[in-house]
Amino acid sequence: MAQPINRYKTDLRDYSFLLFEQFKLQDVLGAEPFSDWDEETCNTVLSQVYEFAKTVTGPLNRVGDTQGCRLEDGRVITPEGFKDAWKKLYDAGWRVLGAPAEYGGMDAPTSVAVLSDELLSGSNTAFNMYPGLCLGAAEVIAEFGTDAQKKTYVPPMMNGKWGGTMCLSEPHAGSDVGSATTMAAPVGDGTYKIRGTKIFISGGDHDLADNIIHLVLARIEGASAGTKGLSLFIVPKVRVDGTPNDVQVTSIEHKMGINGSATCVLEFGEKGECVGELVGTVEHQGMRQMFKLMNFARIGVGIQGLAVASSAYFNALEYARDRKQGSSIKEWKNAEAPRVAIIEHPNVRRDLLMMKSKVEGMRALITKLAVHQDRLRAVEGKDDASVAYHQGQIDLLTPLVKAYCSDEAYRVCETAIQVYGGAGYLKDWPVEQYARDSKIFSIYEGTNAIQAMDLVGRKLGQGGGKNTQTFLGEIQKWIAAHKDDADLTDAVANLQKAHEAVGGSVMQFLGWFQSGQMPNIVLMAERFLHMMSKLTIGWLLLDGATIAAQKLAEGGLSARDQAFYEGKKYSALYYAKNIVPEVIGDAKTLRACDVSPVQISDEAFGPA
Repeated sequence: MAQPINRYKTDLRDYSFLLFEQFKLQDVLGAEPFSDWDEETCNTVLSQVYEFAKTVTGPLNRVGDTQGCRLEDGRVITPEGFKDAWKKLYDAGWRVLGAPAEYGGMDAPTSVAVLSDELLSGSNTAFNMYPGLCLGAAEVIAEFGTDAQKKTYVPPMMNGKWGGTMCLSEPHAGSDVGSATTMAAPVGDGTYKIRGTKIFISGGDHDLADNIIHLVLARIEGASAGTKGLSLFIVPKVRVDGTPNDVQVTSIEHKMGINGSATCVLEFGEKGECVGELVGTVEHQGMRQMFKLMNFARIGVGIQGLAVASSAYFNALEYARDRKQGSSIKEWKNAEAPRVAIIEHPNVRRDLLMMKSKVEGMRALITKLAVHQDRLRAVEGKDDASVAYHQGQIDLLTPLVKAYCSDEAYRVCETAIQVYGGAGYLKDWPVEQYARDSKIFSIYEGTNAIQAMDLVGRKLGQGGGKNTQTFLGEIQKWIAAHKDDADLTDAVANLQKAHEAVGGSVMQFLGWFQSGQMPNIVLMAERFLHMMSKLTIGWLLLDGATIAAQKLAEGGLSARDQAFYEGKKYSALYYAKNIVPEVIGDAKTLRACDVSPVQISDEAFGPA
């Protein structure tokens, strides 16, 4: 194999800014549960993870894309170098940064673990899916399993000896999990015989670990139909006694992207000998238990979207600074004018600033959610009102993180290709892979339409609507405090209009629910999710811009910090003046609610 090249890059300065200048993570450091963490430690860890990403996983990104995975004698073989990278990842401890120390983790703040995950995902999304899902599965067993299950399964899943998966989808039941037909028959000794087929299982099999622990949703014989009748089972590929467990890989999917990640079809109990054990001791709790993993995964998908979009942006920026084509528009009358780097062309600068603002906005959104998690951990058992507040904001932001970041990731990658021009369409450059890899993000772990319905159908009304009222109230309070900021007057005015538009749309959904106009809700849910996401990111970017403006006014900055803070200011201004106004037009469209998609007959779509 030729020496692989790392294409991954990011700017750690933004990570430090978000953690310690904007969201003040230091407020909860140095005391339980983060007594071993301070600002310097957080920054050092992120710097070391970045170095790992550039030297270990980053160079394997193209390798995984070109080689893909293959099935040999019933076992998946991963791309060259993946097994060595897996060992190095667990030896370094980066995969379990935020895990409890009792299981070999580092008890890091969630926000630090999340940004570490961005680095690992951005450098090699396909590779990072293997340990990422394993961690999520281990955390489900750690929370809901019996003491014996925790002792048996969690440590080897945390240290990389064993892998882990989540097994929900079936050939006839993708997002409609309640239609699952995988069955569990009690044996009589506390175990169950599992039989059924699961599809689209990320990391369903691989050669990176000695064993794989599958978390399988199945229906115990005689249980009720739908999601209420489902239970969750621990089903190892190899039983604890070392014998095979009748779990077969029947095929691996050939995909548009993330080719280094094995997406498998798994057959459980084809020979009638697949044995599983209930997670915990109570039957029919499968969906409640699985939702912990689903929420973990949904936030993880948002991180993946940010990670790939960020790398696409920084690669496009590097290319734009290097590629010379055309003369400056300032020399448009001069036929002899020299060629300039394309970053000097106004349209390219616009595209770069658009990408920059979206990437920084997504990172701010994700970091805000993660810091809510850290603050929640810091007050658990001490302040019930604060716990309820932070949990409410986490619940409200989760569908935004998953859906907006995954949708925008593909759009940022598309724009990056455009900056490259024809070169971006070639495999010689990394951005075409980023586009292919990123498309799945809006589909898996619940399509973004499902995320939108979760937002408008459940999250807006949680706590009697208190979480939403609190959230919108915080934005309004910020607007009132900054509406007269000299450099931000027009931007804050746009934010105010968007805030009013989102508030009005919340009431529109309430009216539709009360009048039973359910098709309207389904038609407009995704539009609203994007409206709310743009409002949120516009707010967070402008909040960051006020911090940057103060630093610039104080002066005495290094050239690097001067440029960084200037960048924060213009990212916020661009987003507020070009993207936030979209919310106002979307609100009008939402209110009008064109119902032609449900009025048109099936035949009118075209011939069968």
